[in-house]
Amino acid sequence: MEQSLRIVPASQPKSASIQDTAGPLGLHDTLRYGPRSLAAEVKTHDPLKNRLENWEETQDNLKLTLQRNIYGMHAPMRMLMERKIVAFNPHMPALPRSNVHLDVLMGRDETIEAFDIFGGEESESSLDIHSEMEKKLRM
Repeated sequence: MEQSLRIVPASQPKSASIQDTAGPLGLHDTLRYGPRSLAAEVKTHDPLKNRLENWEETQDNLKLTLQRNIYGMHAPMRMLMERKIVAFNPHMPALPRSNVHLDVLMGRDETIEAFDIFGGEESESSLDIHSEMEKKLRM
């Protein structure tokens, strides 16, 4: 949780360059920062796309920060704990699933999205429950 009262996401995307990941010899330090990705260095970021991708996270951070300032540290910690407990959903992997509890805690219970209508049918997963359970349990 970031301590910020920001209403909209930051306009500058976070990116790493060779200067940020250079070792003592001036070369990219692969052991510390992972393999170098030229696609990430060359790729240009659209500021509007960045704001839309980080919109929900920024709004959530704002709500948690306001709860912390008003009620104390226990309020956002309790909210995050409840979300973590509810997010764990032992389900059958081949069947479609939804998490109404998490939607209520996140405040998304009054909105209608494409997933609510189509139910994730775009993935077209097989209904072979046995093979899906073997894949999940790594058998």
